[in-house]
Amino acid sequence: MINEGIRATFDQELKELSDQVMAMGITVMEMIKKSMNAFNKSDEKLAQEVIKLDDRVDKYNQDIETKCVQLLATQQPMAKDLRIIASTMRIISDIERMGDYMVDVTKFARRLMGKPKLASAGDVPKMAELVEKMLQETLDAISKKDLELITKVVEDDENVDAALRNMFDTAMLEIEKRPLSAREAIYQLFMARYLERVADHITNVCERVYYMETGELKELHV
Repeated sequence: MINEGIRATFDQELKELSDQVMAMGITVMEMIKKSMNAFNKSDEKLAQEVIKLDDRVDKYNQDIETKCVQLLATQQPMAKDLRIIASTMRIISDIERMGDYMVDVTKFARRLMGKPKLASAGDVPKMAELVEKMLQETLDAISKKDLELITKVVEDDENVDAALRNMFDTAMLEIEKRPLSAREAIYQLFMARYLERVADHITNVCERVYYMETGELKELHV
């Protein structure tokens, strides 16, 4: 009975750990939404909110890492439990980087505020929607332990890569036609590049989710 009680307590601590990871990921999703709204509406207040949300992501990162270390020190986990804790520490590192990149996206969005929109301006939010979808699918995979969702994420990542290539080609054409728009086109490319990096970190998280559930380290991003 004592062992069952200890196991039940440990399972509850692992669940709380997973809930915190979910909350951290949801915060990054909020950053993506607010960043794109700030870009579309030239809203400085929303841009500031994105930067403040990154502080929340950093706090989650610190708190979850501390909890992981405590569990490793006090519970001496084995097998799958150890994979869960070790993978969680890698996952939160990737999510923390996503937050950092969304701050970078937002900083370039601020530089574009008050300037004429280029024809390709709508491509950035479309790309962000793909990235947000990837993150939602990844969080669902964590919550439901659904490895099929991971396949969808990898497919979406290929779409994000294709969108970045298309944006680069479009930007080059705009610069050729309107050389004075070069600065704005380059800023948009930076935004797209940072979004693509967020997508890469999402696939990293998927690899860790796959490892947690199967014990197999498999590179999903190509």
